[in-house]
Amino acid sequence: MIPTILFVDDEPDLEALILQKFRKQIRDGLVNFIFARDGVEALESIEQNPLVDLVVSDINMPRMDGLSLLAKLQEAEDKKSTIIVSAYGDMSNIRTAMNRGAFDFLTKPIDFLDLEATIQKTVRHIEMLREVRRRQMEAERAHAALSRHFSPELAKRLAGGDGEGIAVQWRDVATIFTDITGFTSLVESAAPETLGQLLNEYVGGMTEVVFAHEGTVAKIIGDAIQVLFNAPGDQPDYATRAVACAHDLDRWAQAFCVRQKARGVNFGTTRIGIHAGPALVGNFGGNRFFDYTAYGDTINTAARLEAANKHLGTRICVSANVAERAGNFQGRPVGELVLRGRSEPLRAFEPLPQEKFETPATARYTEAFAKMEAGDAAAMPAFAALVGMHADDPLAGFHLKRLLNGGKGIRMQLD
Repeated sequence: MIPTILFVDDEPDLEALILQKFRKQIRDGLVNFIFARDGVEALESIEQNPLVDLVVSDINMPRMDGLSLLAKLQEAEDKKSTIIVSAYGDMSNIRTAMNRGAFDFLTKPIDFLDLEATIQKTVRHIEMLREVRRRQMEAERAHAALSRHFSPELAKRLAGGDGEGIAVQWRDVATIFTDITGFTSLVESAAPETLGQLLNEYVGGMTEVVFAHEGTVAKIIGDAIQVLFNAPGDQPDYATRAVACAHDLDRWAQAFCVRQKARGVNFGTTRIGIHAGPALVGNFGGNRFFDYTAYGDTINTAARLEAANKHLGTRICVSANVAERAGNFQGRPVGELVLRGRSEPLRAFEPLPQEKFETPATARYTEAFAKMEAGDAAAMPAFAALVGMHADDPLAGFHLKRLLNGGKGIRMQLD
């Protein structure tokens, strides 16, 4: 880009002299000059030509002198690099100018070789600043893109070029899928502005929970959220993090539902599925679009487990892969699920918070489940007794209904 230099001086012959001395550079397209006769006219010229790179200003001028102009330029958001021209020996004004932010100074009468050298030095400085600003803007854009997916600290490290890459690669991950029951009905019935506000608050709150556990938001599609752990950076405790995150997501989503109900909005229950295993993860957006996400059977299975909650009556369903890898996992067995699109059964669990895991009801469920797994006929009355005492336990009710309809064992086909 050709540098544009604004000369500010009230001497009538200066413009012609400058154009004459720099005619070759102007002709070769190396520099462009515009002129003003005092500070007021200079500010007007900058307003009309905001891409001015450099201001060369005399000090003594009518209406607004060079020092006042310099002060105005330094107050602006886009501070212009300024060279001040002063009478030889006028050290007081020169010192004032430098204290006010002048880049350099020249003395009168102007030595044009010195002027050319000073302009070149200043232009190089401007180009360096422009490059710094360009890189800063790129970093800010990268950080903004990364912040949609990663926790603030991780986004900062990735935007700064930290060693943790985002190239496509196979990684062992734990992935969470969340979805909201009855969301389609809410879309059809709610006013657009209400729906937009609800969804923004919901997704924003859920994302903050994910980031608190240093998870990665791989996708947000309407009300559905996909989360990754152990990507892009290494998290040896990724399964433990995923389970803890799921519990906090569940608590946050339930509290959100209660708040909306108080406002007369029937916001559905959030269902959560978690699976762990290998997945192809990385930026699949090419050079123009950032889309850090994951693909593979592990991802599809987590989505199927989320959908399984609908049949089971649970809110969180995790695979045995997750339960076995998570530290101090607390939960109760669900059964061996034959999920849609799969031929082999997948053992699943419902993770429980400690206060629920340690209750007598959980112990009775575990005993009834063991009887069902063993093919013991006593499983049915055991689940019947459990439902009788805890009618609000949908998973126990699900198993009782299966057994009453002739189901046996713990393997079950889910559509």
